[in-house]
Amino acid sequence: MLFAIEEINNSTDVLPGITLGYKMYDTCGSIARSVKAALALANGNELSASSEAPCTRPAQVQAILGDTSSSTCMAIATVIGPFHIPHISHYATCACLSDKTKYSSFLRTIPSDYYRSRALAQLVKHFGWTWVGAIRSNNDYGNNGMAIFTETAQQLGICLEYSVSFFRTDPPNKIQKIIEMIKLSTSKVIVAFLTFIEMDVLMNKLSNLKLTGYQWIGSEGWIIDSHTAEIDLNHILDGSIGLSIPKAHVSGMREFILDVKPLNSSGTEMFTEFWETLFSCKFNQSKSSAENQRECTGHEDPSRLQHSFTDMSLMPIFNNVYKGVYAVAHALHNILGCNKTCNYKVKLDPFMILQHLKTIKFKTKDGDEVYFDENGDPPAKYEIINWQRRENSTVDFVRVGLYDASLPADKQLSLQNKSLIWAQNSKQVPVSVCSEKCPPGTRKVLRKGKPVCCYDCIRCAEGEISNTTDSITCVKCLPEFWPNERRDACVKKEAEFLSYEEMMGALLTAASLFGTCMTAVVAFIFFRYRKTPIVRANNSELSFLLLFSLTLCFLCSLTFIGRPSEWSCMLRHTAFGITFVLCISCVLGKTMVVLMAFRASLPGSNVMKWFGPTQQRLSVLVFTLIQLLICILWLTISPPFPFKNLKETKDKIILECALGSTLGFWAVLGYIGVLATFCFILAFLARKLPDNFNEAKFITFSMLIFCAVWITFIPAYVSSPGKFSVAVEIFAILASSFGLLICIFIPKCYIILLRPEKNTKKNMMGKGEPKTF
Repeated sequence: MLFAIEEINNSTDVLPGITLGYKMYDTCGSIARSVKAALALANGNELSASSEAPCTRPAQVQAILGDTSSSTCMAIATVIGPFHIPHISHYATCACLSDKTKYSSFLRTIPSDYYRSRALAQLVKHFGWTWVGAIRSNNDYGNNGMAIFTETAQQLGICLEYSVSFFRTDPPNKIQKIIEMIKLSTSKVIVAFLTFIEMDVLMNKLSNLKLTGYQWIGSEGWIIDSHTAEIDLNHILDGSIGLSIPKAHVSGMREFILDVKPLNSSGTEMFTEFWETLFSCKFNQSKSSAENQRECTGHEDPSRLQHSFTDMSLMPIFNNVYKGVYAVAHALHNILGCNKTCNYKVKLDPFMILQHLKTIKFKTKDGDEVYFDENGDPPAKYEIINWQRRENSTVDFVRVGLYDASLPADKQLSLQNKSLIWAQNSKQVPVSVCSEKCPPGTRKVLRKGKPVCCYDCIRCAEGEISNTTDSITCVKCLPEFWPNERRDACVKKEAEFLSYEEMMGALLTAASLFGTCMTAVVAFIFFRYRKTPIVRANNSELSFLLLFSLTLCFLCSLTFIGRPSEWSCMLRHTAFGITFVLCISCVLGKTMVVLMAFRASLPGSNVMKWFGPTQQRLSVLVFTLIQLLICILWLTISPPFPFKNLKETKDKIILECALGSTLGFWAVLGYIGVLATFCFILAFLARKLPDNFNEAKFITFSMLIFCAVWITFIPAYVSSPGKFSVAVEIFAILASSFGLLICIFIPKCYIILLRPEKNTKKNMMGKGEPKTF
């Protein structure tokens, strides 16, 4: 302060011709003494000037600088608030002092704890620490700072395992309880909102127990205090990281302080106390003084001392005082309209100075910009400091980053992680979490009665995934997707359909082709022996038409295999329905021919003329056209279509053909069933007709197999999942087709090929000698 005042008084740029005066009060950290001094100033008591000569006119206090303590500043600001006297602190950081409704005349040149606390919370979050302990000074500085830190920490997902406070005058047992709490805790990171005095008290206890291995996060109250570093003989605080006021340089200040002549001229008491402390000596040593203390000469050289005072470690704080003095000087400069001279006639008013201070903006000679925001706070910038122990056991306060609250949120914190040293001289970032991170594929479930940072990791349910670490929820996959094995990504479901490549599809295809070939062989045999009695007696025209329809039946089963498409879905059911009706119509025609032939053999019967070849062809055509009409109506109104069944199985898409109109499907099947039933009844009635080779008996067997297959098909089809329902339908088609082919034609082929002696007209006629048909 003396340096700044002398510099201003000797300057022609700021307040030319004006001499600033001052008076210093030592409040000894006492709030009562601070309030008493503030009241004395507010009452307008005359003050001494800074020079040897007194002021030429009665002095009036224009501004108050100090104190360092937030609690003291709150008391002073409360007292002088009604007088509107500007009050500027260089070290009081409590965020509560930004409340202008309570402390309207308070300003400061150090950032508010609001930003510092938030910066510390972001620093903790940056390193992934979510489970921390907290210790604070039991005063306004510690309590308010910790309150903001706790609020910000909760927003960032950080939990406090414990939060305790103490004051330097507290009894030892209270501090011992704090030590025990630290020892029993599981968190490895401790956030310390302490002044250097409380930190020294705590350090003494920790050193006795050699309680190392904890990562300390510090506020500016102790993080760059060299005395704290000196007494840390057991390396308790090695690797500490925290925020400090940015380093500063004020030209000429070091030389001014080391000269100490201005301090000597300001008053012997202050100079004497400082000098005796600095050099461990006594002026005018009395007989009662300790014999080992030498006498001060006043000519000792401070520059040769290895001391925090001489190494300028407190320069950032000095710079804050320097800025405060210059802020008042610039406000006065503006009010007095100073250029080369100042207007001495302007009547100064503290309120006027306060208003100018709130809007002041200037740069110091070293380029630092000074201004106050609406809360009377300067811009918030902090250096991030890391304690790094040298080989000679001294501590380096290494700058490893910067926090600038004026930048966007994602750019406020910048760190140089490579240069960091952690607790116990480790280069590995310590871990302090209540629960390990939940990997992708799991979600967090809070433990009952525990903070939000304590949780269990539960695997995502079926059909759900989480693709981020520490996810609180799992997300359902889209219907066409399914989680992978780790449940951290949705993959497209495998499409399932009956294909030619798989074993079941290949076997059914082989069976279909075998049936087709077998039918072709039978047709060839019948064609080769078409003039033999057994072929002629069994109505060769209907037989060849039946063989043709059976070929189509075998081949239509192939339309059910492969990926369903719009055309294949319409073709498979209609082709199946029409070919089977054609087949049953032929069988029905053959059955009716057998019955009519028997009736025609009776005396006086004239039945055969009503059911000759023309009528047989018409009956087959009519029966088939009815089915064709049903299929056309089905395809016109609501045809089958390819459908992705997502509900049948969870992890697969079943590609199938939706029926479109269920009524159409069951009408096709029902019509086939009606014809098959009618044919079965007729064949059953003709099963015992008196001939040696009764075809009605074989038709009865074939229809019995046909009906049995399709009756059992219905429940099997309904209960079979996915592609198996298609396989059941193909099996039913093939089984019924083979039944007709084997029961009707194989016995005849047996006679033709292996028992040709029976393939005669006489044998066909038998004893009863029925008419040839």
